[in-house]
Amino acid sequence: MVTECEFMNIYNEYYSKIIQYLSIIVGPNDAEDLAQESFNKISRNLGGFKGKSKLSTWIYRIATNVAIDRSRSASYRQASVNIPLKDTSGFGIENPGKPFGPSGADQVVIRKEMSECVTEFIDKLPLNYRFVLVLSEMKDLSNEEIADILEISIDNVKIRLHRAKAKLKAALKNGCDFYYNEQNTLACDRKQVPILPKVPK
Repeated sequence: MVTECEFMNIYNEYYSKIIQYLSIIVGPNDAEDLAQESFNKISRNLGGFKGKSKLSTWIYRIATNVAIDRSRSASYRQASVNIPLKDTSGFGIENPGKPFGPSGADQVVIRKEMSECVTEFIDKLPLNYRFVLVLSEMKDLSNEEIADILEISIDNVKIRLHRAKAKLKAALKNGCDFYYNEQNTLACDRKQVPILPKVPK
């Protein structure tokens, strides 16, 4: 039998991570409710966890299934998100090979704006592409872990990830201009073109 202390240790370690994950999948307006639902399911089923997969992938699988259920509901609507990326080059943005400039308030603002721009385009990807992209690039999970979470084959993960990055790179090329500013910091400007509407699942 799982004790309340054991569950609280899991809750404290993973709650903020699941909130961040769900925020970019379903939007921040729904993320907290879905996180609570996810941890309710985790609490009810933790005693039956057999350790056939890592605890973290089991938790993300539950949160993913909750998000999928919400996306299929009639009331579902995607909200805009503002989650900073740890490295935008991972999403296919060409890096001219110059180092980032010194850190400072200006650089923080520029990188935040750039991250918001990138996540806005991620938000327009089909849901199955968004899952693999976020799990791979933002959560640093292996293809094997992603396959376990999404309950698909590793080859399918690789295909979806390749297509997701290609779609995102094309969208960014059409929608953003990336450059190095006077502080030698990578920045971006939005092109004056409309963003395509979300693609239904």
